[in-house]
Amino acid sequence: MEGAKPSSSEEDLELSVLQEPRDEQTPLNGALQVLAASADDTSPDQAKKESPWSSCNKKLVGKCKLWMVITSIFLGLILVIIIGLCLSGVTYIDEDENEIFEISSNKTFFIMLKIPEECITEEELPHLLTKRLEDVYSKSPSLSRYFTSVEIVDFSGENATATYHLQFGVPWEDDGFMKYMMSEELVLGVLLQDFYDQSVPHCESLGLDPASLLLYG
Repeated sequence: MEGAKPSSSEEDLELSVLQEPRDEQTPLNGALQVLAASADDTSPDQAKKESPWSSCNKKLVGKCKLWMVITSIFLGLILVIIIGLCLSGVTYIDEDENEIFEISSNKTFFIMLKIPEECITEEELPHLLTKRLEDVYSKSPSLSRYFTSVEIVDFSGENATATYHLQFGVPWEDDGFMKYMMSEELVLGVLLQDFYDQSVPHCESLGLDPASLLLYG
């Protein structure tokens, strides 16, 4: 009975020795699992840190990339818009300018210009004024289609005046046309504006004073 006790104590010692390595390996295995998991977790973060423009560098067909396709579409739209604007400007037709109307009567105006004293002795002034009036009304956007002729009626050095005869072709018995398109205010205003824009050579003060021009029909 006394000889059996030492054998049981030896068995307890062996069991304790075998159990300690198992406890030591447990944290090692756990650490390995944590490291492996942390290594796997970093890969999505690295993917998120990639450039947001990296998707534009993806190849679609051959060497053609996404950014090339987007740029080509954008430039194509701009080109189409520019071509459309150019074609619309070329093909636009102003119906008012190409309107064909029947001239059935003539409208006559007499315009008297007061000549400044420093211009009375200018010999070429009557010719210059005739040419000026002809250019003004033949190039006017509103009156050029109706303008017929201009001729000098009188040039008086004593009275310091020059009188001209203006003739326009107008539709027959069109009260609206005569009121708005062939009014005395419009005919005189076209000439006044031209004198303001550019003076007469050798007589710069001519026509600058509205009171120096008189129009009657």
